[in-house]
Amino acid sequence: MADSTTDQAHLISRRRLLGTAGAAGAAGLVAGSAAGAFGDQAVRDRQAPLTGVGSASVAFHGTHQAGIVQPAQAHGHLAAFDLAPGADRKAAAALLRRWSATAAELMAGQAPKGDDTGIALDAGPASLTVTFGFGHGFFDRTGLADKRPTALDPLPAFTGDALDAKRSDGDLWVQIGADDALVAFHALRVLQKQAAGAARVRWQMNGFNRAPGATERPKTARNLMGQMDGTNNPKPTDANFDERVFVPDGHKGADAWMAGGSYAVVRRIRMLLDSWDNLALERQEKVIGRRKSDGAPLSGGTETTPVDLDKVGPDGALAIAGDAHVRVAAPASNQGAAMLRRAFSYHDGFLDDGAPDAGLLFIAWQADPLKGFVPVQRKLDRGDGLSRFLRHESSGLFAVPGGCAEGEYVGQRLLEG
Repeated sequence: MADSTTDQAHLISRRRLLGTAGAAGAAGLVAGSAAGAFGDQAVRDRQAPLTGVGSASVAFHGTHQAGIVQPAQAHGHLAAFDLAPGADRKAAAALLRRWSATAAELMAGQAPKGDDTGIALDAGPASLTVTFGFGHGFFDRTGLADKRPTALDPLPAFTGDALDAKRSDGDLWVQIGADDALVAFHALRVLQKQAAGAARVRWQMNGFNRAPGATERPKTARNLMGQMDGTNNPKPTDANFDERVFVPDGHKGADAWMAGGSYAVVRRIRMLLDSWDNLALERQEKVIGRRKSDGAPLSGGTETTPVDLDKVGPDGALAIAGDAHVRVAAPASNQGAAMLRRAFSYHDGFLDDGAPDAGLLFIAWQADPLKGFVPVQRKLDRGDGLSRFLRHESSGLFAVPGGCAEGEYVGQRLLEG
């Protein structure tokens, strides 16, 4: 039987723990470092339990769901669920109501009602975001096929695909990100437990990024090929950002419930790192079209200098090769098509031949995948020099509704409309 001290600890919310962080002050930090590993308990108790990374939080409620425009966190989990046999629209609505309430509590740094796991009891929210989406089959299973958006039609086949159906698609999709691994896992575990009886996990993937503070200043993240990844991402300050990423407010038709939402294309892309690492640096840079050291385009300048696709080198050849990734993927090469990429790297051990089972959990956000992901991927599929070093092994497309107000739940306009 737990003693009274343990019982009290379980009553303390993670939000209240945030309040103690500032009280310890800098003096506590200095004392803690001087005491060393064997300092007395009083000194340890005076140390601030949370840093700025741990106490950072993102609001759950709002016009858009969190986890789209925010920078990708250090730890991520992606999971797809299939509705259980017999689960109907009413059961789906009850599940989304539970999930939304729990996500709001977790993102605010509070322990969810009824949760006694203690996994992240002493942690702050650590920039936790939880995002929910609906797959193609969700609408058939809930009797809402007439509300399914045409933008959710299955993606076309691409010649470079080697997709595993068991790790693709799904009725429901959950994206979790946090800057603390325990906070991220805790959210995944609680949501998975709350799905019991209504939905079961179809597939689940774990990812990571560089930890906050790992560089002397904020920098574009690198992927497992060592390349800066995301330099040319659309930015919220761009005049047409919302138009590219979010379904407009006032959207009409059967899928009017998607106003303020977005569509997520999710791809597990394995990188053939043994082959890639055997390329000389100069060859790697030509395949990408950027310098590996600082991300600057081979046409000149710095990382943020616009790529000059017409630039010719002293030898008369294009500075950016015809099959370079940045050329083939550029909006200028795709009639303006663009998407917001928000990815996590992954490493799932080693294959039988010793090659790393590692790569990118690619998530692309757009207002319409037929105008964003599909045309760009078709172009990459036909002429991207990087494609020789990649294998697309799973895929999913999900309708991610807009955010909800306090007292509401994600998807309420669909499920109760």
